[in-house]
Amino acid sequence: MSKEANVDKVILRDIKAGDLPIFFEHQKDDIANQMAAFTSKDSTNWNQFCKHWNRILTDATIIKQAITLENRVVGHISSFEMFEEREVSYWIGREHWGKGIATDALKQFLSLVTIRPLYARAAKDNIGSRLVLEKCGFLITGEGKGFANARNEEIEEFIFTLRY
Repeated sequence: MSKEANVDKVILRDIKAGDLPIFFEHQKDDIANQMAAFTSKDSTNWNQFCKHWNRILTDATIIKQAITLENRVVGHISSFEMFEEREVSYWIGREHWGKGIATDALKQFLSLVTIRPLYARAAKDNIGSRLVLEKCGFLITGEGKGFANARNEEIEEFIFTLRY
């Protein structure tokens, strides 16, 4: 199946309780955690995961959507306040990386979240996320450091901004 065929089937929808076990499986992927870097302290703790997602699902200020491909949940995307700025974040199951899904999902999400400027952050070595953000119009506007639970160390990150 071509990249374009996959992208045509990407649809965002409201998150359902049945999506959480899928998100949890994605979160437990060690390689994905290393790439994302800024993850939960214990990616295998179901109770901690549920507590975190309950907060997300009950917070009306967080805009959140499941990312589906041909009616199958492949990730999630959200926008929330952090450091008094509106940010966007997404997670795609590793088996779906490199297919244009994250880019298409973010483009769709940006039509739902029209607040600008909109910010995003990515570990400096997360080239895939950097490319997704840049394809969607985000520009690198700063750098920072933060503690990455998945790597158990402070790492450098890029700060991205979408102004329009």
